[in-house]
Amino acid sequence: MLHRSFSYARRITCLTNEGQSRHAITFFHQLQKTGFKITPFLLSAVTRACGQLPGVIEGKQAHCMVLKHGFNVDVVLMTSLIDMYSKCTGIQDARRVFDELPERDIVATNSMISALFRYHLTMDAIKLFNITLQRDVGSWNSVISGLAHNSKSKMALFYFERMKVEGVSVDVMTMLSVISVCADIAALVNGKQIHGLVIKYGFELYLPVGNAAIDMYAKCGCMEDALKCFLNMGIKNVISWTSLIVGYGKHGLGVEALRTFDAMVKEGIVPNKITFLGTLYACSHAGLVQEGWRIYNCMVHKYSITPIMEHYTCMVDLLARAGCLNEAYSFMEKMPVKPDARLLTAFLSSCCSHMNVKLATNVGEKLLELEPEDAGAYMLLSNFYALAGDLQSVAKVRRLMLNRGIKKEKAYTWIEIDKKVHSFESGDRSHPLSKEIYCYLQNLVEKSKSIGYVPNTSMIMQNVDENTKEEMLLGHSEKLAIALGLIRTPSCIRIMIVKNLRVCVDCHQLTGFISKIEGREIVARDSSRFHHFKDGVCSCGNHW
Repeated sequence: MLHRSFSYARRITCLTNEGQSRHAITFFHQLQKTGFKITPFLLSAVTRACGQLPGVIEGKQAHCMVLKHGFNVDVVLMTSLIDMYSKCTGIQDARRVFDELPERDIVATNSMISALFRYHLTMDAIKLFNITLQRDVGSWNSVISGLAHNSKSKMALFYFERMKVEGVSVDVMTMLSVISVCADIAALVNGKQIHGLVIKYGFELYLPVGNAAIDMYAKCGCMEDALKCFLNMGIKNVISWTSLIVGYGKHGLGVEALRTFDAMVKEGIVPNKITFLGTLYACSHAGLVQEGWRIYNCMVHKYSITPIMEHYTCMVDLLARAGCLNEAYSFMEKMPVKPDARLLTAFLSSCCSHMNVKLATNVGEKLLELEPEDAGAYMLLSNFYALAGDLQSVAKVRRLMLNRGIKKEKAYTWIEIDKKVHSFESGDRSHPLSKEIYCYLQNLVEKSKSIGYVPNTSMIMQNVDENTKEEMLLGHSEKLAIALGLIRTPSCIRIMIVKNLRVCVDCHQLTGFISKIEGREIVARDSSRFHHFKDGVCSCGNHW
């Protein structure tokens, strides 16, 4: 009987793993009708299927069976219930099951920690981790990956360092999580150190780790190192190739992205939707209109891949960036699906760049109707009206924001220096070197003005004099991060900053002047792409 129970549980698990959770539960109900004896193995498999659906009613029925048969002492089964409830009904039910466990093992605790992080209860998860006497590598991995997913990257790196100090052996999952953290915050020094550990422990042989390293170096602004990682991989899959293509695209290296795509096809690797998305993005940011059409048609006709909204967005962005606004609008009108907010935002951005008032107004109104809660849409339209000199429309959009309670997303920029990440908000004066930073910046602005820099105050809507507006520009987060980098790093080292939003026009302009004055390469990663400033020139061609 026990052997048959294992066999049935395995079948239910296989169906769940194949994405057929509903069939798995149906099969279990059929078993019940035969009078087959219910075991913890079966219920554990069923609760996992309920979590996959999610199936709240079926999950609660399984819980009732657990209590009815007295299986609530089975830690493995109760751990499955914790996971099921966290996916189906919420964290309260999952926590109740955990708290009522007569005994808790490491697996149950790790599952609860992961569930708390899934619901963004970061401090509760950390508290549970800290009071847990027995921990394994899975416990540390749960904390590191959970912090990373909750945008607590610096804290994730802290716990990784603490893990090493306490002598806990790392595994592949640890390396994957920490490499991803370094990629997200562009912590190159930390990333290189982690990559060294990967090689030391022999983890570079694992394909996912190699793919993560490519992504990390690309996001840290080092495409040369990303390419080296790619070339050194013994085995490559579609994710490996796609990671390299996406990296090239983010750096505006459209030609390199296309060469990589063509080489991938020649190697017999079948591209997927993400591969095409990365390649189209690369074409968009390099102005390669004809190549973009080639890739799009290849995706649709050769590989029979139905475009998703992101593909349509890339095509509209590609055409609009190149100044083909009417062609982009026509493409948008012929799409089989209605454009979403991201597509309209991309089109509106290009309308603003090419100062097409008619199309910008038309699309802007559609965008506000579609995303009435998105502050970015209001700001983009408001900034466009400001550039066009239409102060009445600026006031109208700002009034609309105020009436609807919409607040602009806060901008912040960070920079890694000596393995420590420094974060800045606009107007930030909390850094220990704040006085020195502002003084250094003021000096750079004066030098830049002497060779042609004119502060762009058009985006500042406050009713203040020009000098005050310039002072407000001086406190932009990206400028503060760059100044700290110039103060704290040797002149031979390039500066790398990361911003959560797009780099503003004035900061972009001034950074070019700074790179020329200081003779420093400055790399800025914003929410859209990379900007490589060298000798006064940016790789984006002043359009992003």
